[in-house]
Formats: sequence, C-alpha cells, structure tokens
Amino acid sequence: MAKIRKRTNKSGVSWQIDYYDPEGKRKMKCFALKKDAEDYLGKVTVAKKEGRYHDIFDVKKESQVSFNDLADRYIENFGSQKCFSRLKYYLVDEYRAVFGSRRLSEIGYLDLETYRNRRKATLTRAGKPRTDATVNRELSTLRHMLNKAVEWDMLESNPFNKGSRLMLKENNHRLRFLNESEIESLLKACDDLKTYTPHLRPIMETALLTGMRREELLSLKWEQIRNGFIYLTETKSGKARQIPINDRLTEVLKKMRQGNQLKSEFVFCDSQGRRFLDVKRSFASACRKAGIEAFRFHDLRHTFASQLVMRGAGLKAVQELLGHASLAMTMRYAHLSHEHLKDSVNLLNNLANGKEMVNNGPKNQKADKPSIANLL
Repeated sequence: MAKIRKRTNKSGVSWQIDYYDPEGKRKMKCFALKKDAEDYLGKVTVAKKEGRYHDIFDVKKESQVSFNDLADRYIENFGSQKCFSRLKYYLVDEYRAVFGSRRLSEIGYLDLETYRNRRKATLTRAGKPRTDATVNRELSTLRHMLNKAVEWDMLESNPFNKGSRLMLKENNHRLRFLNESEIESLLKACDDLKTYTPHLRPIMETALLTGMRREELLSLKWEQIRNGFIYLTETKSGKARQIPINDRLTEVLKKMRQGNQLKSEFVFCDSQGRRFLDVKRSFASACRKAGIEAFRFHDLRHTFASQLVMRGAGLKAVQELLGHASLAMTMRYAHLSHEHLKDSVNLLNNLANGKEMVNNGPKNQKADKPSIANLL
C-alpha cells in the first residue's frame, strides 16, 4: 500500500512516497510540496490499475511482457512455416504450460536448465525415453522464440546466453544402410506383399534410386518429372534441387504411368487417385518379412548415398543429390569412400616385387558411371 510521509530535517520539510513497483521492489520518492507528492501517488495508483507500468514506475517495457504475449506474436509471425503445424504448435503449448503468464524478464538461465532436465526425464507420449536430439529440438525452438523477443524489443537479452551451452551432446553416429543382399531381400519381400500393397515396391525403388525424403516421394507429381529429371521445389531446406533419372528408374516410372492412366496428378496414389500419406505399416511388414531389423524408411536415403559413395561417387555430387545445405552433412559417408579405396591401392601389390603388372583394358578407358541401379 502506497503511503505519504512528512519528513523534517536540516534542509526543511519534504514529503515522501513509499510504494512497491510491479517487480515487487520497494521505492521511495521525495517531493518538496505535499501537493506534488499527492499527484504522483495518484498517478501510481492509476498506473497500477491500467497496467501502464513503464509510464510511471520507470520500469522497462520488457518487464511487463509475458511469455504468453511472446507466444501469440510468434505464432502470428511463424505460424505459416511447414513444420509449425506438425511440431511447433505442440512445443509452444508445452512452453506455455511452464512459462505461461510469467514475465519474460523473470525467466532466467536456471529456469531454462530446469526445463531441459525435466523434459529429458519425461517420457514421450508413446511411453519411450526422450532422446537428447528431441530435447535439443525443443530447446532450439525456445531459444529462437527468445531471440525474436530481443529483436522485437520485448526482452533485453536472451537468458540462453547467460550460461554454458544448454544443448545436450547427441550421438549422431548412427548410419544404417542396406548392403546388396539386404536390398535384394527387401525388394523380394515387397513383391511377396504385392497383392496387398502393390504400391510399396515402386516407392522403395524410387527411394533407393533418388535418395528422396519420404514426403518428397509421397507428394511427387507427374508434372515434376520431365527431361530426364525429377524437379523438387518443396524441400526441407527450402532450396530447389534436380535429381537425374537413370535407366532403371525410367522403367519404374513408365510402369507407374501405365497403371496410373492419368487418373491422378500424383505418381504414387491409391485406386481412387489419392496420394499416400504414409507407408509405415506396409514398410514395417516388408522389413519383417525380409528379416531386416532396426531400419527406418529414412535409412533408404542413407542407403542411396552410401552405395553411391562405395561405388566411387564424389561427396560433392552426393551432397547435391541429397540436397544437403553443407558438405559437412555429407561427410558422414566419407569413411565409406576410404574403405573402398583399398581395392584401388591393391592394384599396386606387384609394383615393388619385380613382377610385371597386368593392365586389363586400354589406357584412358573411362570407368562406368557408378550407379545404385545395378543392384535392382
């Protein structure tokens, strides 16, 4: 409760106001005239009722902005992102449940660290342990929100920057891909299931021959296929890319075209011409039948890249085919290239023992262009 006190000292008489600002801090202010003190007290009372803290309390505007205010502004500006409907709406709701009505200026590094640890200890909706990568994706979105709050003058500084790195160390060494015999077994399993899932093998072959992501495959339209290329514009990175069509893929697409008979704009569609939204169940059935374990649909993309590298394709070419933003993302396949360089070095086994080396084939003969299509 704000009060006015009369103070008398050597300098004379003054009038002091004693009150608490919106952040709970005690404030005292002196005036020479009682009327001025009463006027200021009136402004304090009105400002509290109307929420105009920064007008009278000398409190920065950021102090009155709540996390909910930021969440509303964030959705307004980024709600049109592709990933928003699939992930970020859920994450923003999680943030609201924790930070909700709290002022942004009250959220500190300790709060973020506590949030991270609690999320790590919480099971997913499927009842499984939450991975470090999942927690990091949540922290990344939260950090982006607070960075935008700084840019929008809703916050002075991001609390993420007030301590050590909060991101957990991820294990990104998993690189599962199929060898030649596994590819053969998987495609045979698709044929065995053809009665129930005739669409599965064409989808699998296209994935193996292009390295396209699942959504890129299932949303593929005939208009994107022309002049010997597949033209992708809606990609994860937002950058368009073109994928060459080899001979085997040409055969696959021709059969799909004949079966489609122009009844749908989508390459992979059901009997009603509707695109497939997912192939999770049929894919899992094929893997079980082929005896392939711990293999995801996305690993078909790894198989495409790995088999190309093992056949001599350059990492830069693989980067462009996969649509990686940087070569660093493609370097995970570099070790495969090193292993298969041993075969080339073994050609020099007879160089130092005085035996004549055999040269099979004319000089300057070009090697066949490496292609995963040789496996299919």
